[in-house]
Amino acid sequence: MIDGIPYAISPAPVLKHQVIANSLGGEFHLQLKSCAHCRASQFVDYRMAEDTILQPDVVVYCGKTKQAYLDIAPKLVAEILSPATALKDRHTKYSLYEQAGVQYYLIINPDKETVEEFELVKGIYKLVAGGHDFQHLFEIDSKCKAAIDFAQIW
Repeated sequence: MIDGIPYAISPAPVLKHQVIANSLGGEFHLQLKSCAHCRASQFVDYRMAEDTILQPDVVVYCGKTKQAYLDIAPKLVAEILSPATALKDRHTKYSLYEQAGVQYYLIINPDKETVEEFELVKGIYKLVAGGHDFQHLFEIDSKCKAAIDFAQIW
């Protein structure tokens, strides 16, 4: 639901989408195992406001949530494009995550097998990395880091 408008229920993502989400979520999970307060999760409800609930493909968040859903801004969100969601992921969700202060936003194209990595700099997303098989060290917070090799998610 975005701005109180419910979006139609979509069929389950295609197999490649699921494989990428599982692989990326697993990479973050392994990297954050020693971090006591940061976690990676997939397909969780992120309630940004009373009238806006999103379901990112992968999130990394730090701290405790008081609800059955994510009620704090994640540190990282990854969205895997599909024909039905690409426009919403690149525009609507991009703006919402930017406004919410999500530090990293990853847009993953499963057909081209590419990742675009955006980082929040002074409140605006900047494209900082991209490609098929690059590596990046995400500084989730002062104590937690995740070195991700994107060649491993395909």
